Amino acid sequence: MAGVRKLGRTTSHRKSLLNNITTSLILNGKVETTLAKAKEVKPIIDSLVSLAIAEKDNFEVKEKTVSRVKLDKKGNKVTEERTSKNGNKYKAVVREVVKEQVNTDKPSKLATRRKMFTKINKVKDEKGKTIDLTEKLFNEIAPRYEAGKGGYTRIIKLVPRKGDGAEMAIIELI
Repeated sequence: MAGVRKLGRTTSHRKSLLNNITTSLILNGKVETTLAKAKEVKPIIDSLVSLAIAEKDNFEVKEKTVSRVKLDKKGNKVTEERTSKNGNKYKAVVREVVKEQVNTDKPSKLATRRKMFTKINKVKDEKGKTIDLTEKLFNEIAPRYEAGKGGYTRIIKLVPRKGDGAEMAIIELI
């Protein structure tokens, strides 16, 4: 008896496919796919959510000194006119030194985050900014499920696909 459904693909293609479905499920909350693929993704998602629940509060707050650009009330950079050694005048951006409170992951949470990176892909939004799905797992998804013990996803069977008759399903986070 095989432990893994091969889904008619090579190992690397199958892992990539499952990572893509996992990423879409975390990003959107539900995905429509074939029943076999949904059954393969379910344990992956459940393990990621379990990891997120176990490690979500495992960080420490540290004070860090940061040098950053000074902004005016409208959010524009503040500049000042300076003179170079040659006597030329130029505009320079004013910087300010600020102390900030920063959350630093403890080693076990960092290891968990790296384990999650092997199962999910990087995603960018419409503006081109990278969406941090591990933060979404820790901050949004894990608090919803911390009271439960497993069963974080649901598979709903649909009618067979018209073209090839494949059994279709929706997998969603409950």
